Amino acid sequence: MKDRMQNTSANAHGFPQRDRTASEGYVGAQTYMEIVEGGLVEMHFEGQGLMERIIDIANLRAAYKQVVGNKGKGGVDGMDVKELYTWCQSHIEDLRQSLMEGTYVPNPVRRVEIPKDNGKKRQLGIPTVIDRMVQQAISQVLSGIYEPRFSRTSYGFRPKRGAHDALREARKNVTEGYRYAVGIDLERFFDTVNQSKLIEVLGRTIRDGRVVSLIHKYLRSGVMVHGVLQPTEEGTPQGGPLSPLLSNIMLNELDKELERRGLRFVRYADDSIIFCKSERAAQRVSSTITDFIERRLHLKVNREKTEVGSIIGMKYLGYSFRIMRGECRLTVHSKTYAKLKKKLKEATMRSNGMGYQIRKEKMHQIIRGWITYFQLADMQKRLKEIDKWLRRRYRMCIWKAWKKCRTRIRNLIKCGIAEWQAYEWGNSSKGYWRVAGSGILDRAIGKEALQKQGWPCLMDYHRLIVRVQ
Repeated sequence: MKDRMQNTSANAHGFPQRDRTASEGYVGAQTYMEIVEGGLVEMHFEGQGLMERIIDIANLRAAYKQVVGNKGKGGVDGMDVKELYTWCQSHIEDLRQSLMEGTYVPNPVRRVEIPKDNGKKRQLGIPTVIDRMVQQAISQVLSGIYEPRFSRTSYGFRPKRGAHDALREARKNVTEGYRYAVGIDLERFFDTVNQSKLIEVLGRTIRDGRVVSLIHKYLRSGVMVHGVLQPTEEGTPQGGPLSPLLSNIMLNELDKELERRGLRFVRYADDSIIFCKSERAAQRVSSTITDFIERRLHLKVNREKTEVGSIIGMKYLGYSFRIMRGECRLTVHSKTYAKLKKKLKEATMRSNGMGYQIRKEKMHQIIRGWITYFQLADMQKRLKEIDKWLRRRYRMCIWKAWKKCRTRIRNLIKCGIAEWQAYEWGNSSKGYWRVAGSGILDRAIGKEALQKQGWPCLMDYHRLIVRVQ
């Protein structure tokens, strides 16, 4: 391990350099690039010292702590976060020097795919732990520069801001009379960001060519898919610490255009919603903003998923909107409920091999996280309905676990069921789901019994969170 280090020179990676789209422009003397009229040209370093701030030991130490705290798996070099400290002890000065000289070349990211609710997969890129530390160091410095420039109503990936803040701002706009909206859907935003446009936007603020050049290298570092290096000519791979900041920098262009037009809007990452006072205004805004996004930012708007019209029932960050006595109230969107039930059903499937304890822990984790996120919504009535369905799922799992007829008869009697009924139902050939919905099993394993045994329900968590608030 002591001999292992991430190569920090342009020609020492161990990957075929002729396949590296990012490295071709960095062979020999180091050059720094900027966009002029759509093309990359040499950029002269003006000596502002931004790179010096990035490689400052205190900044790198903070980046190291953040990367280790985030944990996560290793990248293409196989190095784990636990090994990063030892590596830094031996090689941190080499890393700092290569960054200063512009000879550092990032490793490709390791491609992983995460299933989405619609059956498709989201592509994530896992950088090496060293690249994660460098990206985090860049992000820490650039965040201080860009934070004052970001819009007040941008909430994603920003300190002391979150989805709940975005939803409260949206609710405020609707209450104040903005009852129509444009819910913009950017098609595969992180995968389709125009890198030349992003470098151009960065170059307007960052005048240290070494930093722009390093970010450009990260954008073009490529991905390893089943051992094969693939170039990354567009997009900002999700999974690294730098990607969220770069997305905000890019979409800040959209925010400033909306502000210039005097429009009310809320943005969380790539989810934007623009508020209007009439349907006609919403249609007009949708057309002109779509044109701006596609022509000026070179991003793709998914017209099929972009919603235009009344805010009532429109989906945003999993929530929906309704009006009660002139005030906007938040609810949970019907599709979100469907996703929850699907997740709960998977966790309570009879054949998933979970024991009682593991299943209970899994259910607590799902329900606690879901209620915490959707705590702003009016949902008591719907939660009671889902809880009733969920208790039946629990009883089904328990009934299956009892397996043998004599075990079922014995346990039913212990639960207070008359002996003759226990024999009748213990020998029943009815299916698990049907028995779980019977009055007998409801009496034997009722709501209180399930709670005493540690089976969670949504309403209990909801009451707990409301009380804490």
